Amino acid sequence: MPSEAELVAGFGVSRMTVNRALRELQSEGLVTRTQGVGTFAAPLHRVSSTLTIRDLHEEIESRGHRHQARVPRLRAERASPALAQQLGLASGARVFHSLIVHHENGVPLQCEDRYVNPGCCPGYLEADFTATTPTQLLFETTALWRAQYTIEASAPTAEEARLLGIGVREPCLVVTRRTFTADAAITIARLVHPGTRYLLQGEFQP
Repeated sequence: MPSEAELVAGFGVSRMTVNRALRELQSEGLVTRTQGVGTFAAPLHRVSSTLTIRDLHEEIESRGHRHQARVPRLRAERASPALAQQLGLASGARVFHSLIVHHENGVPLQCEDRYVNPGCCPGYLEADFTATTPTQLLFETTALWRAQYTIEASAPTAEEARLLGIGVREPCLVVTRRTFTADAAITIARLVHPGTRYLLQGEFQP
């Protein structure tokens, strides 16, 4: 495909708009992107299944509702051996840690516990996550290449239950997601949703 600069000139839009459009095409599995090489049409498959990485703020506002976020934790820490391995870092390396509770119309909807590789987003700790979301920031500042995720029904931790205002035995939908550039892990996030407040949707397309 043409470069981002060529698309900006050809369509008369901003570079941010072009970058966002390409990210959305990538998330739909329609193009592949290689940092430093370019963007290419993806090969067609008979059946594809995708879990779109949506920004929760946009998801809530698309329902005509109000999104708010509270940030109990935003700091640098030393990575444990297990965490360092997941992020491809040395044990004890510096990582960024955020804990954010997202609300929909004043009701806690998601507890987002996230660790970020500082090499991929050096300005992470300076962001105001009451005004933006980690997903928005990372989409804008990193070259997302691929993602891994697991989904399970699980009880919350005691801290998650307190932050979400639920019982420690209440079933939750827990999504663990790890994202990568072409050559490094960007972030790993544990997203906990009270089972009675959240619906996970997707689609299959031939």
